[in-house]
Amino acid sequence: MNAIPLSHEAQELLFLEARSANTFTDAPVTDGQLHAIWDLMKWAPTSGNINPLRILFLRSPEARERMVQYMSEGNQGKTRSAPMAALLAADRDFHEFVPQLFPDRADQADWYATYEGRGEMATFNATLQAAYFIIAVRAVGLAAGPMSGFDYRAMDAEFFPDGRHSSVLAVNLGSPGPDAWFPRLPRLDFAQAVTVL
Repeated sequence: MNAIPLSHEAQELLFLEARSANTFTDAPVTDGQLHAIWDLMKWAPTSGNINPLRILFLRSPEARERMVQYMSEGNQGKTRSAPMAALLAADRDFHEFVPQLFPDRADQADWYATYEGRGEMATFNATLQAAYFIIAVRAVGLAAGPMSGFDYRAMDAEFFPDGRHSSVLAVNLGSPGPDAWFPRLPRLDFAQAVTVL
């Protein structure tokens, strides 16, 4: 039996050959591709199916420039050159959607409303969804350039001034440009990272 039923081509697309892109062509990212990304990544598992991730797509150069000003210096050029950038954020008031997302436990919305750890729960689960977002970008044939190098507080003040959402990751996306990939860096071996009891 094959340990990995996924085709080798799919393994390469999603994992083996996939890397963070650093340059992009000017080929546009279509609305159809954005919908396709959502239709794949929305199935990410979250605690109690809370689904707290919210995505702000920044297509226009003006919108991306609002983001660029808060990126670390090494990430600014990448974001300017990408045809699309996404700011992924955690919705701290995710509990409003619990009756829709988990109808059998709709009353959980009231519990979450007063739960002191709601913000941390939102961030953890949105970060899990963000990983699925990256894989979904790859699955629709685009390259992803995820970045955590930015001023989170300033970014939130710029795009989420009401305080309901908090940034978890910025991602450039598009078709890879020239010299888009840095050389593949090493990873830990199974024995270094895994214990089986």
